[in-house]
Amino acid sequence: MELREATTDDVETIRDIAANSLNSTYTDFLDADVIDDAIEQWYGEGFDEELRSDHSLVLVVEEDDEVVAFSQSDLVGQQHGTGRILWLHVAPDARGSGLGVRLLVRTRERLLDEGADQIQCFVLADNERGNEFYAEQGFEQAGQREVEIGEETYTENVYVEQEIGDEEWATLDELEVDGETIYVNYGEATRGSQSPFYVAYESQERDSQYGWFCGNCDSLENAMDAMGRIECNVCGNRRKATRWDASYL
Repeated sequence: MELREATTDDVETIRDIAANSLNSTYTDFLDADVIDDAIEQWYGEGFDEELRSDHSLVLVVEEDDEVVAFSQSDLVGQQHGTGRILWLHVAPDARGSGLGVRLLVRTRERLLDEGADQIQCFVLADNERGNEFYAEQGFEQAGQREVEIGEETYTENVYVEQEIGDEEWATLDELEVDGETIYVNYGEATRGSQSPFYVAYESQERDSQYGWFCGNCDSLENAMDAMGRIECNVCGNRRKATRWDASYL
C-alpha cells in the first residue's frame, strides 16, 4: 500500500471511487439521484480548490500503480487543532483486505503530524456498517450533526477519539500470513525512517508478539538486531537503536 497526497490529476479517479463506493453500500438508505447529487456536490467543480487548501487533507492509496482508496479530511477550529475525517472510501473490488483500517490509521497519523490535538470522524447515521467500523476502531459517538445532500437533510454521527496518544488508542487488524492469522495493533507504534512499525501479535489477546509490521509497505519481513534496530527487508524502512550502541562510544 502506497499512501500519498492527492493531486488535481486524481480528481476523476477519486470521483469514480466515491460514486462506486456510495452506490455499492448506500443504496439501502439513499436514492440513486441523491447519490448523484452528493458526488456532484462534493467532487464537482469546487473539489480542485479544496485539494489546494492548506487546511484540507486528501490522501489516496495506490496498489500496483492504481488508486484504489482515498480519505478526505480537514483541520478546523481554534489553531486548526481538530482533525476531521470526513470520508473514507475504498473501491468495492479492493475491499476485504483491511485496507480501510490501514487508511484510517495513516490518515490519523497525518492529522496528528499536522498539529491536530483531537480526531473526529463522521458517518451517516443510517450507514450501519460505517458506524460499526468506527466503533470497532476505538472511537466513541459524541453527538450528531445535520448535513445537506442536494435538497435533502440527513443526520451524521460524530465519533471522537477521547485520548490522543499511541498508548491510549488501539485497533487490531487481522492479516493472513502463511495460513496463520496475525493481529497488528496500530495503537503500539514505533517511529521508522519512512513510516511507523506496529506490533504484530499471534492472538487477539496480545499475549505473544509475532513480530513487527511495516507501515510503509505492509510487510512483516524485517529484522531486529541486539540494539533494537529494525529494518524492513522489503522497503528499507528503519527504526534506530533503542539504546546506546557501544560501537559509537
